[in-house]
Amino acid sequence: MARTLITSALPYINGIKHLGNLVGSQLPADLYARYRRARGDEVLFLCATDEHGTPAEIAAQKAGKPVAEYCAEMHKVQAEIAAGFRLSFDHFGRSSSPQNHRLTQHFARRLGEEGLIEAVEETQIYSETDGRFLPDRYIEGTCPNCGYDGARGDQCDNCTKQLDPTDLINPHSTISGATDLEERVTKHLYLRQSKMRDALNDWIETKIDWPVLTTSIAKKWLHDGDGLQDRGITRDLSWGVPVQFEGAPWEGMDGKVFYVWFDAPVEYIACGAEWAAKQGLGEEDWERWWRTDKGADDVRYVEFMGKDNVPFHTLSFPVTLLGSGEPWKMVDYIKSFNYLNYDGGQFSTSRGRGVFMDQALSILPADYWRWWLLSHAPENSDAEFTWENFQASVNKDLADVLGNFVSRITKFCRSKFSEAVPEGGAHGEQETALIADLTEKVREYQSHMDAIEVRKGAAALRAIWVAGNEYMQSAAPWATFKEDPEKAAAQVRLGLNLIALYARLSAPFLPDTAGKLQTALGLDSLDWPEDVATALEALAPGREFVVPDNLFTKITDEQREDWQNRFAGRRA
Repeated sequence: MARTLITSALPYINGIKHLGNLVGSQLPADLYARYRRARGDEVLFLCATDEHGTPAEIAAQKAGKPVAEYCAEMHKVQAEIAAGFRLSFDHFGRSSSPQNHRLTQHFARRLGEEGLIEAVEETQIYSETDGRFLPDRYIEGTCPNCGYDGARGDQCDNCTKQLDPTDLINPHSTISGATDLEERVTKHLYLRQSKMRDALNDWIETKIDWPVLTTSIAKKWLHDGDGLQDRGITRDLSWGVPVQFEGAPWEGMDGKVFYVWFDAPVEYIACGAEWAAKQGLGEEDWERWWRTDKGADDVRYVEFMGKDNVPFHTLSFPVTLLGSGEPWKMVDYIKSFNYLNYDGGQFSTSRGRGVFMDQALSILPADYWRWWLLSHAPENSDAEFTWENFQASVNKDLADVLGNFVSRITKFCRSKFSEAVPEGGAHGEQETALIADLTEKVREYQSHMDAIEVRKGAAALRAIWVAGNEYMQSAAPWATFKEDPEKAAAQVRLGLNLIALYARLSAPFLPDTAGKLQTALGLDSLDWPEDVATALEALAPGREFVVPDNLFTKITDEQREDWQNRFAGRRA
């Protein structure tokens, strides 16, 4: 049995995520996890809330709650919403877990022993008004690279350039808005990434199958300008993994915590440890996924993330793993995504612009959103959500193609035969041609899914639905029945088996819909159809079924206009 380890970029704790966040990591990761399980793999699918760092403190402060309490509450909210979208995590953990504290400190100690961490005196921004050093995310200003006026002290979200707070033009405190900032000397730990440049380059060069988006970003950060830079990995915060701990190969770091981008990727591994502990398993049970000396050699590890996260996952986190000198499992494939924009602009939490995950589920069931997002995933370029496109996709793909097919066949069978698979008749040339066509189409679908080509996979699945519709429209059992009931029975029997085939193939994209079809047809499982001809005989004559309720409701123009107005946002 093949083993597949899947991680999704960790959603940050400071609020509910929008649809762009969902399609950029968690949702396609879930699609792949469901597909690999269906193909018989042993899968471990891990994700967690990213809870440390400045934004968590700011969000808790705004909510008037202690940061630990705030994070615990938001973790529960995000877990519930993830379940609403049917994200099939084996474990949804927390970066504030004891396991992540221990592992982060372990990696820091090992890197220090390997000479890859050094204490550096540096000049940092101090706010007289706030009475404290300001961590990088407590500072905003204008990006010196692209001119964006909302750049943070660690990174510009507009051009993705990594920054230091002192790089910003016209910086101000995000706590108080104060501009009375001054530079003062303090001491922090730096990860000497530059010493790992050759090792990283050699590793990246072996990844010839990575998406162009992933490798282009990685190589840009590795080689452009001054190349890979050493990076500060500690901050002056109270919430996080303490820098000073027993066995730490440095002193004088009391009151400091590790930078969130140092401890957050370690949570992938720690999440495995959390999963094992929750299941009552031992250390060896998670190590077999994460350590090559404990059996992880045969694991295929795939990461999913938005393009803004690529530099940290192709450079900084690999430095941590490689630099430790220990046999940790390195990622085999990084599936990165561009941005999903919203109806002519960007999603905006502050302006209430765009659809966020909880709002989406309050409007329509998860499968509507899963289908549109995955079939329009921003793989090769940025994509845009529009209500017109969403309405058209739901109405045509889901209601007209899939839903209508299921409704017509099951209701016709009930009216002319019974709620049981009809007997009689045999396949003719038309049916033989359909099976051959579907065999090729399923092979194409599997090829795209194996390659994690999300949009192509969705298009191939839709083509399979369409092929069945075209056959049934041409065969027209409702007309055939008048002249040859036996032949009509064979056509309807094939139609019912097509529904079972669609349930199995569609489950990774549409798990709720597939579950409804499974129940209606009385299928024991949704095993993958390894042979189409065999799968199309799975429902034997006489097998009873239930006509399911309409699978999908069309979106009306009135609904579309209402939602478009409701989520258009307000002026700042």
